[in-house]
Amino acid sequence: MKIKITNGTLITLGEKCQVLENHDLIIHNNKIEKIVPKSSNSESFDKVIDATGKVVLPSYINAHTHCYSAMARGLSKVKSSKDFLEVLENLWWKLDEKLTLQDSYYSALTTFLDGIKQGTTTFFDHHSSPNAISGSLFEIAKAVEKTGVRASLCYELSNRSGDLATQKAINENLDFIKYCSQNQSDNLAAMFGMHASFTINDESMIKATELAKKYNSGFHIHAAESVLDQEVTKRIYGKSVISRLNDFNILGEKTIAAHSVHIDENEIEILASSNTNVVHNPQSNLNNSVGIADIIKMKKHGVFLGLGTDAMTNSMPQEARVALWAQHYKQDNPSSAFMEIVDMLYKNNAKIVKRIFNGLHTGVLEKNSAADIILVNYDPITPLDDSSVFGHLIYGISEAKVDTTICNGKILMENQEIKLDLDEKKINVKSRELTKELWKRF
Repeated sequence: MKIKITNGTLITLGEKCQVLENHDLIIHNNKIEKIVPKSSNSESFDKVIDATGKVVLPSYINAHTHCYSAMARGLSKVKSSKDFLEVLENLWWKLDEKLTLQDSYYSALTTFLDGIKQGTTTFFDHHSSPNAISGSLFEIAKAVEKTGVRASLCYELSNRSGDLATQKAINENLDFIKYCSQNQSDNLAAMFGMHASFTINDESMIKATELAKKYNSGFHIHAAESVLDQEVTKRIYGKSVISRLNDFNILGEKTIAAHSVHIDENEIEILASSNTNVVHNPQSNLNNSVGIADIIKMKKHGVFLGLGTDAMTNSMPQEARVALWAQHYKQDNPSSAFMEIVDMLYKNNAKIVKRIFNGLHTGVLEKNSAADIILVNYDPITPLDDSSVFGHLIYGISEAKVDTTICNGKILMENQEIKLDLDEKKINVKSRELTKELWKRF
C-alpha cells in the first residue's frame, strides 16, 4: 500500500528533531518513502489520512515489560508485603506459577491491544510461567502476529522452580532464538531471558551463556532492582551483581539490564564500558519501594539509558513524566533530568530496537525509516516549534488521545478504533473468564 498522511504537524524526532507544517508524509509498504511539501505532491495513493488537528510522530517503544502481569489487575487476595522479596513471594511468584499457555496468549493479546491504543507498537517482553514454560513464547508470538505489533520475547531463567523448570526455561529461550534466526521478521526478535542474579546459580549461568553466545543472542535480565539482589549475590558469590554478570560475559550492547537501581560507581563504569542497555522503570520502582535509579550519575559516566514500564502502564509518555518527577526528587533539583528523560524515550529506545532487531531503523520520521507512526489529537495552545517541541511532548502531547496507530506500514488503529481482524469485546470477555479461573488458583 501507498499511504499519504496530510494536514498534520510532523514531529520528526531523531538526532535533529524538527517540527514540520504543511508537509505530507508518504508511506510505501512498511517504510517511510519521503516527506515532502504539500504543494509538490500530486501522486495517487491507496489511502489518504487527514491529520488536521493532530500531531504526527514515531510510535512509542517499551524497552521492558511483562505482558503476563496484565492478569494481576484488580487481584485483591494478596498478602501485604513489607519488602521487595515479599512482593515477589506474595504476588508475582504465586501468580506466574499459576499461568497456563492460554493465559500467556491472552495476557499478551490484551497488552498489545492496549499498547496500540496508547501509541506503543514495540515491546520488549520478559515472560515467566514456571508450570507452562514449553511453547509459552510461541503463544506470545501468536499475539504479536494477530495484533501487528513488534516484540522482543524471552523467558526468564531462574533456579527458584527446580532443575526441570530451569532446563525447560533454557530450552524455551533456545527454541525461540532458533525460530527467530530461521524466520527473519521485522516484528519478532528473541533474547535470552534471565530473572535476576540472586535467583540464578553459577551452573545455570554457565549453561545459559554458552548456549546464548552460540546463537549470538543478548540477554534480558533484572539487575540490582532492589538491595536484595546485591545482598544475596555478594553473600553467595562474593561479588556485586554487575561484576558477576560481567564475569559471565552477559553484558553488552545486545543486553538489557533492567532497573539497575542499587549499583555503585564501579558497576556504573562496567555498564558504560560494556555499552549495555540499562532500562529505567520508575513507576515500578516507586510502587515496589525499591528506590530511584540515579540516571544522572549513570548518564555522566556514559551509560546507555532506555525507558520501560515493567508493566505498570502501556503509556510511555506517562512513564516519562513519572521518570522526570522522580529525578527531580532524587537529585533535589526541579530543573534536572529533562533532556535525559527525553533522550531515553524519544531517542535511545529506538537505538535499542536497532541493536536487537537486526539493525531496524525506527523512531524517526525520515526516508527509509520503519513506518511506525502515530497521530495524536493535539491542538497546541502555545507555539509548537523546534525550540518548544520537547516541552510539548512531556507536558502536553503526553496527555492527549492517540487517534491513529501504524506499525510496519499497517494501520492498527484509526479514529480511535482498532482496525484488526479481531473482536476486542470477545477477547476481553475471554480474558475476564481466564483471569477469574487464574485467581481461583492463586
